[in-house]
Amino acid sequence: MEIFFNLLIISVLFVIQTAFVLLVTGPLILLKPVRRKKEWYARFTTFLEPQDTGLPQENVNIGTFDGLILRGWFIPQKKKSRGTIIYLHGVGDCKIGGIPFAQSLYRDGFNIFLYDSRQHGESEGYYCTYGFYEKYDVATVVNYLKSRRDRKIGKIGLFGTSMGGAVAIQAAALDTRISAVVSEGSYTALRIVFVDYQKRIIKLPWHFLRNIALVQSQKIANFKARLVSPLEDIKRIHVPILIVHGKKDTFIKPEYSKMLYKAANEPKQLVLIDHAGHNDVWDAGGPAYKNSISAFFKKHLS
Repeated sequence: MEIFFNLLIISVLFVIQTAFVLLVTGPLILLKPVRRKKEWYARFTTFLEPQDTGLPQENVNIGTFDGLILRGWFIPQKKKSRGTIIYLHGVGDCKIGGIPFAQSLYRDGFNIFLYDSRQHGESEGYYCTYGFYEKYDVATVVNYLKSRRDRKIGKIGLFGTSMGGAVAIQAAALDTRISAVVSEGSYTALRIVFVDYQKRIIKLPWHFLRNIALVQSQKIANFKARLVSPLEDIKRIHVPILIVHGKKDTFIKPEYSKMLYKAANEPKQLVLIDHAGHNDVWDAGGPAYKNSISAFFKKHLS
């Protein structure tokens, strides 16, 4: 009897714990990633704003279609520009992570626009939807840039990393004003990458549990996860696209970028970076990678 009672208690506790993960923890991890801000980056660098590196900087606030404020930096060329590149950061990150990118591409003659995605950094927002709403935010940023009559904006390109790479694909499928895309470390679909996150973070081994957590997330944030599918969206892109992935990435599988490349229309390129994981592609790729990004945008934006 005592053994049965102990097993019953263990079973009840397991059910309670599982229910908590499914209905609370899982959705919160997915929808509310930890925000990196200046305080986090200040532990590693003194370059917390573009002006800290000597770049020109305009602080910009942009209103989204649903009433949020996105906070960004516009880094304009003083005279002529080769075009304008919008940097899209990864999940949990912020625009500060794009400063090294801005330094490199600004020197090559481009205007750069960096901003915090909704529910990230200093921007407003309650939930992260991995591109469902974020792709419309990119269109709003393009609207802003096109309204700048005091600067030569030129053609507009997107450079996105991780979640930003997925958002770049989704945005380019929606907005024909985008002339070129670099997608680094993207996933193929939210439902697929959530399984990977589930195994690594939430520790739920079964797909049906994943589905319950995802359904709850969709209800909370009012979005449809099945529509967050860069693999489907990339088929509707007809501008040049460069797909990049670190060969040692253990967060988002390199195979996903190979699948994206296969589904993409020409002109397209696939670059796999040796010795690069998920968060160090820019550094691991070194000058050769940076030069290839610059050459891609020079060709297709200038």
